[in-house]
Amino acid sequence: MKNSKKLPDWDLSEYYKGVDDPALEKDMADYTKKAQAFAKSYRGRVNKLEADEFLKALKSLEVLSNLGAKLSGFAYLNQTTKMKDTKATALYQKVVECLNAAGTNLLFFGLEYNKISVAQEKKLLSDTRVKKYQPYLSRMRRFKPYELKEEVETTLLEKDVTSGSAWVRYYEEYMARLSYTVKGKKYNDAEISKLYLSNNPALREAAGKEVNRVCKENSFTVGYIYNMIIKDKATEDEKRGFKRPMSSRNLSENVSDKTVDTLAETVRDNYKNIAWRFYKIKAKLLGVKKIQYWDRNAPLPIEDDKSYSWDDAVETVLKAYKEFSPKLYNIAKDFFDKPWIDAAPKDGKRSGAFCSGPMVTEHPFLMLNFSGKRNDVLTLAHELGHGCHHQLRQKNGVLNETTRMTTEEVASVFGEMLVFQSMLNNAKSNKEKISLLAMKVNDMINTAVRQIAFHFFETRAHEERRQGELSVERLNQIWLEEMKASLGPAVVVDKNSEAIWEQIGHFFFLPFYVYAYSFADCVVNSLYWLKLTGKVKNFEDKYLKLLSQTAIGDYKEIFAPFGFNPEEREFWQGGLNLISYYLDELEKLI
Repeated sequence: MKNSKKLPDWDLSEYYKGVDDPALEKDMADYTKKAQAFAKSYRGRVNKLEADEFLKALKSLEVLSNLGAKLSGFAYLNQTTKMKDTKATALYQKVVECLNAAGTNLLFFGLEYNKISVAQEKKLLSDTRVKKYQPYLSRMRRFKPYELKEEVETTLLEKDVTSGSAWVRYYEEYMARLSYTVKGKKYNDAEISKLYLSNNPALREAAGKEVNRVCKENSFTVGYIYNMIIKDKATEDEKRGFKRPMSSRNLSENVSDKTVDTLAETVRDNYKNIAWRFYKIKAKLLGVKKIQYWDRNAPLPIEDDKSYSWDDAVETVLKAYKEFSPKLYNIAKDFFDKPWIDAAPKDGKRSGAFCSGPMVTEHPFLMLNFSGKRNDVLTLAHELGHGCHHQLRQKNGVLNETTRMTTEEVASVFGEMLVFQSMLNNAKSNKEKISLLAMKVNDMINTAVRQIAFHFFETRAHEERRQGELSVERLNQIWLEEMKASLGPAVVVDKNSEAIWEQIGHFFFLPFYVYAYSFADCVVNSLYWLKLTGKVKNFEDKYLKLLSQTAIGDYKEIFAPFGFNPEEREFWQGGLNLISYYLDELEKLI
């Protein structure tokens, strides 16, 4: 691995050389032409195709999928680090419009496939070459009860660029342009959140109040955007026949509404035993009676506020990955030997972090906003987990692969757990152990508990929106109620944090995604407990196999080697029990 003198930037030139690359126009035209040719060849004939020709159609769809992923992937990744660059954002919109317009020529295939008889389907799948695509074909079948006529599906797709997707784009660009001023210094969206991790209480307070102030200042616009996004989704859900706002997301995940309800209710029943209990401990460690909302992630006074260089962070993460599995380490190492990571905070860059793998057959890219805190090291471990997960799934095929949010987060949260446990094992004092355990429980609550509070906020907002547009004041009220219920009496939740919901991007660009974090955290906790107790032989290999099958296997099937059943309440409680275990250890040390 090369020694890093500066934070790495990714290199997207393997896709295109820049926004002015002539290959972009060529590929958009090629995509449009290929989509039209596909429709000309197969529209109205899907139910008549024999295995050879059906296979040829699937191969053509793979080519289109790859080309579309290359175009949209570049446009999206390029603009996430240049949200203020009008050329970058204009290209993104142009690509979206091109793919949507051309995509209207492809809609018929799934609709026509879902009309073929069971006997015809069995005949096609009896060919081993076609059977390889069964996960993709089964996924299409799942949506059959909710499909509309082709002309309606076409209209929905065409209008998406000026409705749902347009509001999402507006939200992301609008939020990226906001500016925050703390103690005379200006911060962008990516930088301001880092102040919450300062060991200076006054700076954290100033940052917390400033973020809330800026949110309230922009509440009219953001509230209007959110109302439009909810209404747009509700209109389509109603036409398709979905009874509940979260049902369409759950269908994509291939998880039942009942399973998600069981997860959410189990977590809510544990608010008091986990979150309330922890924040009472943290208030004591911070030397206060109650924690302010912006102090939830504050470092403890006993922490050394250790800073990590980029090389220190990379070494820490790779060492933990290697201790768990040399196979996983070899996959992870590529991300640092090659220009696949954009790590530095920049003006106009989107806040947060993500892993994006537009093309199934190629490597993904990691976006971070690294500032050298311990939390940044764990974020690197998290996103690297996503990256390794993507690499393990490449053999599944372009059409078979799909993003299931619930299992996407398993690999990332497990990566964090590996690095945390490595840090804990190497801790040299009780103070360091207390700091690490408090940090980990804090993060687990953010992942398992707080995201479910987000889920209840989101559910209530979508349900109430059916009766009419929601005022910002009402959205603020729902937010405060759910935050108070989940965080408990040791955390101050008041008007100084009432507008923070506006910063939760998942509410806007991926409705009902948030429960996936809690789903994954409980899965990871249960998996890690098995690893610690040594109850599963060849755990490491079975875990990597699990990751390779997350998009193509049924939940019961892929969790069976570990003895898990996600439909049972006991499964979710088992995952939450690990958090309680860490809390017990923390109380003993204190």
